[in-house]
Amino acid sequence: MEASEQKSTQEEMALDNSTTKIMAKDKVWLNSYSEGVPKEINPDTYQSIVEMFDESVKKYSNNPAMENMGKCYSFQELSNKAEDFGAYLQKELGLKHGDRLAIMMPNLLQYPVAIFGAMKAGLTIINVNPLYTKRELKHQLIDSGADAIVIIANFADTLEAVIEETSLKHVIVTELGDALSPFKSKMVNFAVKYIKKMVPKFSLPKAIKYKEVMKRGAELTLEPVDLHHTDIAFLQYTGGTTGVAKGAVLTHKNIVANVEQSYAWLKGSVKEGKEIIITALPLYHIFSLTANCMMFIKLGGKNVLITNPRDMPGFVKEMSKHAFTAITGVNTLFNGLLNTPGFSELDFSNFNFSLGGGMAVQESVAKKWEEVTGVTLLEAYGLTETSPGVCMNPTNLEAYNGCIGLPLSSTEVSIRDDDGNEVAQGESGELWVRGPQVMQGYLDRPEDTQEVLKPGGWFTTGDVAFMNEKGYFKLVDRKKDMILVSGFNVYPNEIEEVVSSHEKVLEVGAIGVPSESSGEIVKIFVAKKDESLTKEELIAHCKENLTGYKVPKIVTFIDELPKSNVGKILRRELRDL
Repeated sequence: MEASEQKSTQEEMALDNSTTKIMAKDKVWLNSYSEGVPKEINPDTYQSIVEMFDESVKKYSNNPAMENMGKCYSFQELSNKAEDFGAYLQKELGLKHGDRLAIMMPNLLQYPVAIFGAMKAGLTIINVNPLYTKRELKHQLIDSGADAIVIIANFADTLEAVIEETSLKHVIVTELGDALSPFKSKMVNFAVKYIKKMVPKFSLPKAIKYKEVMKRGAELTLEPVDLHHTDIAFLQYTGGTTGVAKGAVLTHKNIVANVEQSYAWLKGSVKEGKEIIITALPLYHIFSLTANCMMFIKLGGKNVLITNPRDMPGFVKEMSKHAFTAITGVNTLFNGLLNTPGFSELDFSNFNFSLGGGMAVQESVAKKWEEVTGVTLLEAYGLTETSPGVCMNPTNLEAYNGCIGLPLSSTEVSIRDDDGNEVAQGESGELWVRGPQVMQGYLDRPEDTQEVLKPGGWFTTGDVAFMNEKGYFKLVDRKKDMILVSGFNVYPNEIEEVVSSHEKVLEVGAIGVPSESSGEIVKIFVAKKDESLTKEELIAHCKENLTGYKVPKIVTFIDELPKSNVGKILRRELRDL
């Protein structure tokens, strides 16, 4: 049989082995990719993430679980550290079941310790981008009602500026090298603070040092907490549909379900207890949190935590130290690696799985990736509100196909028109999702929740897609005006709010424009109130109030912005400009 005929036969078989029904008008389209993938998963396999974690600790006790900067925790060591941390939260800080802990740091060993420790104590986690400005941090802490925070010292000055306006009761400060051996810890922390001068001065008089927390916690005993799958695991912040950062309420069941869904697809192609995944995406991002941290805990694999993936030469050097088997990332990360000297010389003999998400994978990058590594770059699709996985390409895919794949087990996907009616196969419409991984709603925002969660449990993604003749889904465009910078959502409303707060700005419109390095970058059109206004002034103003990836890279001055008859700025006309 010719290769092309064999591939066609496999694809026809894929449609016969259905996992999910997608209704399109009067037809039922069936989706799957291979035999052995269950149509449904049991989202109640575990009552909580902690139960899942404890099972893996028991099963893979001595296996390496997390490694960073040369220091490795086994599953049992990670569990012990987590219990020490959780015991301190319980006994010393008096935090109880349902209280909320914010975590604000890059990928360090302290991160999984804090996550699993807090969960063992029954707390809800609020993941915070450490690069947030004062304005962004203040909003998230107030909106989430955070009771405590664990923060890296490098950004503690940001917290100092806003802490009095929040409800925070406790602050734990950690330094970059706190989880390393005593000697290396002192060396790293000294170099970061005094040689590289990466820690601005700050004053948080009531803050507790992470090392003291762990020392004291080891002398205490964690009281078990009765967790259920309806308990909130994460308040995961997203811009949602309006640009205002909102907390997606993700329960233990949501996360466990998504892990089980991914496990159903991966278990036939991975070696449990032997996988090593490179974790370069930050754990505060839902993609890395679930696909790397939670998924590979379930698989008994090792996460190699990359603290600063922007240092591409250092990143490649770290990869050379490991017999890695898997990596996840966004298109820009893969492209960056491919263009970093030394990457093509790495040992890929154990490498068998690479997954791209967060933004569209470019065909040119996918093809070069396969040429260099010998492994197909699989594309997947998900959102913060879906924990995040919705669709994924089969692990036995022979080559990049430009699609986001097929719905995961127990996941229904429907393509709808603007009136909510299902469209025919091949026609484009908004992608709707239903499954156990869909969030409960946005924290304390019933109107925003009602806007995206429809009767019957359907979540409206705001993304336009269609299903091709082989049952695979392909994204066409974003229904709304979201800008996607290196996999992170940037919303024009937020940019416009910040820019318009400048005293010399009359009005502003923000759009995304293509960028080879980051997928898209932010461009703003500005009408001046004061003719002395310069581009440099605006950029400086934005840098004070926005995280780096949100800061406009292009500023265009314009006499008047195009508007509708009700005065709404027409971004589509700005794009035409």
